[in-house]
Amino acid sequence: MQNPLNPIENSHLLTAKLLDWYQRNQRDLPWRQTRDPYRIWLSEVILQQTRVQQGLPYYQRFVEKFPTVEALAAATQQEVLRLWQGLGYYSRARNLHACAQQVVAQWGGAFPQTYHLLLSLPGIGRYTAAAIASFAFKEAVPVVDGNVYRVLARLYADPTDIAKPQAFAHFFALAQQLIDPRQPDVFNQALMEFGALHCTPQKPLCLYCPLKEHCQAYALGAAGPATGKE
Repeated sequence: MQNPLNPIENSHLLTAKLLDWYQRNQRDLPWRQTRDPYRIWLSEVILQQTRVQQGLPYYQRFVEKFPTVEALAAATQQEVLRLWQGLGYYSRARNLHACAQQVVAQWGGAFPQTYHLLLSLPGIGRYTAAAIASFAFKEAVPVVDGNVYRVLARLYADPTDIAKPQAFAHFFALAQQLIDPRQPDVFNQALMEFGALHCTPQKPLCLYCPLKEHCQAYALGAAGPATGKE
């Protein structure tokens, strides 16, 4: 007999509920309307350590001024830094420019299409590589950010401290078991959006949660912010 609280044993049902929630609640964001790896990459870099509402106008300005990776690569670093002004963490802007130049010089302006090859580019870490690979190229690789850590920690009542080096591999493996190989892009977006809007850090909407039947933290009465390390 299946255990209804085991997310893996009920992954198909859990995924169906998650995707249904996403279709009804997703935010209308421009980078979700494209499979262009350049625009997906640009949005992910801008949104690192930046809230969506703050990053959105920067994304729009970058797309308008540099509509292609070739245009960004041809710009001067000062032009890029000037457009970035106000976002902080200026190493992101420098890596953005360096990455564009490498994509043009090494890859002929076409982003590499796999997670592992994307990791070879400047400023692209595991999260960004997974986002580009799944959103643009439908590679079944999970995107693991703070929202995903939190959702998975609650689903499994998992106390793993995300500050520890082994935490990424642990939660990556959990997400890999749940990801829908037919639509990994939608699954990843849904899981991140669910953490951002519903399974939030301080006030998760547990009573109205479509996944509560599969959530071990909810069953234990421990679905609040103390479950998992933020």
